[in-house]
Amino acid sequence: MLKFDKLNSVKLTSVQIIVMFYIGAVILSTVLLSLPIALKPGVEWTFIDALFTAVSAVSVTGLTVVSTADTFSVPGVFILAFILQFGGIGIMTLGTFIWLVLGRRIGLSGRQLIMTDQNRHTFSGLIDLMKQILKLFLIIEAIGTVILGVYFLNYFPTWQEAFLQGFFASVSAATNAGFDITGDSLSPFANDYFVQTINILLLIFGAIGFPVLIELKEMILHKKAGEKFHFSLFTKITTFTFFALVIIGTLLIYYFDRGNFFADKSWHETFFYALFQSVTTRNGGLATMDVSEFTVPTQMVQSVLMFIGASPSSVGGGIRTTTFAIAILAIFAFARGKHSVKVFKREIDPEDILKSFIVIAVAVMIWGSAIIVLASMEPFPLIAIIYEVSSAFGTTGLSMGITPELSTAGKQIIIALMFIGRIGIFSFLFIVRGKVTMDPYHYPKERVIIG
Repeated sequence: MLKFDKLNSVKLTSVQIIVMFYIGAVILSTVLLSLPIALKPGVEWTFIDALFTAVSAVSVTGLTVVSTADTFSVPGVFILAFILQFGGIGIMTLGTFIWLVLGRRIGLSGRQLIMTDQNRHTFSGLIDLMKQILKLFLIIEAIGTVILGVYFLNYFPTWQEAFLQGFFASVSAATNAGFDITGDSLSPFANDYFVQTINILLLIFGAIGFPVLIELKEMILHKKAGEKFHFSLFTKITTFTFFALVIIGTLLIYYFDRGNFFADKSWHETFFYALFQSVTTRNGGLATMDVSEFTVPTQMVQSVLMFIGASPSSVGGGIRTTTFAIAILAIFAFARGKHSVKVFKREIDPEDILKSFIVIAVAVMIWGSAIIVLASMEPFPLIAIIYEVSSAFGTTGLSMGITPELSTAGKQIIIALMFIGRIGIFSFLFIVRGKVTMDPYHYPKERVIIG
């Protein structure tokens, strides 16, 4: 791991350094996944396919141009799982852990990187935050591995295979990576509601945001001690928006496909199919059925949900839930003639409102440009391209089956979208930005006609 102070000495911004770390992680992952020991005998793949898989793993997207089950050996599966772990909880989280294990002190420049990687606004408690994130996540994945590993003894002939499947499924779900080694995602468990429920919980733990999980843990500890606890505004907005999108998504998926995919399904099959597809579009990428069987309206709903993505400071991508929530609240406030946005007895900072609209505007431009370019060069239906682009930008991993058939140029566009989705819109914008400087002067202000 590079020394933070040395990186800082070359006058790079914290965002630029973080992006360099992720590029380095992609390069290393490409090399590791191309090692002969990582591949099954006789498997050969091109550099672009190895790079695509590496970016998909580091960004915990799950889009693949090859079958994971048919491509990777057992050592390869563990290498892939490590990359998913690395990409899911963040470079700085694992980097901080390694730094602390080595007994090194993390200085101001290192804390700046952590603050940037985790979208924090202050230096306070950053090292403790990294420790808590790593500890919580490992506990969640360990519990998921044990539960699924034991349960999979009913499905697989040996305990080794059962626990390998349980381990990888737990890591993939908790990191919202969407990779699978079953060869068919979760379709083999389409009627197994226990497996689906465990995966839903793991997907939610990964996508709802690390700060939310930490505050939930602190709330439990305060309750046991008989002390009062107040959730932050971030947690309130994030949690409400996250579950509101899950519920709305479930209802819309059912509504638009009630006469199609759900026509011959029982009520419990309908409920779990709709619920799972709504949860997995938050960033999961796992599927219990072929999404191409849905109607176009349902596929568009899923595309919008994937575009919104997961919560900030989580394993997911997209514009993030709080961005979407603040923009909606601002629109309603403006429509009601209000000059401020109030929610949960708090007032949103005007700068956060501006940032939300900037993120959405830039995201729409990137998303729309990618769709136009891919539609002009790929022989697929427009809805399949919209779905693929939304999935890549939201680092979700769902696909209508066109990923392996993309041209080399098409794969490069998807690679760029996955990378941007992982680092975030602001990090993408700040890559070329220098240090912030105050304007030395101002011109007279003049109003412009809008709308």
